[in-house]
Amino acid sequence: MLTWNRYGKSSVRLLKVGRAAGPHDIIDLTLSVGLEGAFEPVYAEGDNTSCLTTDAMKNTVYAFARQDPIDHVEAFASRLVGHFAAKPGVTLARIEAVEHPWTRLPVNGQPHPHAFAQAGADEWTCAVTRSADRTSVEAGVRGLVVLKTADSAFAGFLRDEYTTLPETRDRLLGTSITAVWQYEPGFADYGARDAIRRALVETFAAHRSESVQHTLYAMGEAALAACAGIVEITISLPNRHYLLADLTPFGLENPGEVFVATDRPYGLIEARLSRRRPGGRP
Repeated sequence: MLTWNRYGKSSVRLLKVGRAAGPHDIIDLTLSVGLEGAFEPVYAEGDNTSCLTTDAMKNTVYAFARQDPIDHVEAFASRLVGHFAAKPGVTLARIEAVEHPWTRLPVNGQPHPHAFAQAGADEWTCAVTRSADRTSVEAGVRGLVVLKTADSAFAGFLRDEYTTLPETRDRLLGTSITAVWQYEPGFADYGARDAIRRALVETFAAHRSESVQHTLYAMGEAALAACAGIVEITISLPNRHYLLADLTPFGLENPGEVFVATDRPYGLIEARLSRRRPGGRP
């Protein structure tokens, strides 16, 4: 005898970009949908007549996101739960939502109109090595999650028989910055790390990107310029993909507003930039 049941779609990742006149806005949510009700035949008899697919639940989230301004996650979740509660056989519908806050990246002391950082995500790192005659100090930042909603392109790349990626002059660019820099021997002004971090994020925000590699190089150059006391910097930029949700099956256009946030698989772009010394030596 079935005494309780619930089914639904968990961890639906949604990013919505507001592109009204003026600065862009983003809202980043993870939602779960759960339905309880008179679904005994689905379990006991294999009769799926009353079974709303979990794929339809996911699609509903994206379709409603296109039509709803999502000024407040509570209002959006309330609208969703009302839709699902009205389905046949449902006695209880539950929407759980987590909002992932972002803040605008500062550039020249002003908030950037379309570049963001995930609040409180980054950590400072440090490693000090001592040998018989030498102490080396490296420091860095990791988990610095950033996103820009304009000024990012990827086109003109090599194509072969397995290439399906379309070229674009307008895409979202998101990554989680990991950077590690090596200090000159004897350098001790470790407060310079704030200037290095600022150079990394301001360059990410302001750079007109032709690729992740292109932006990485500009960030590395800016970091070296920000602190004369670092010898080299290694930067790792995993490409956090935001895929445009296909809403055409529901009769909806999607002019670059509603995205599926995915984290696997991902491109990983890494490089090291070293300071040039007199005579051309790194």
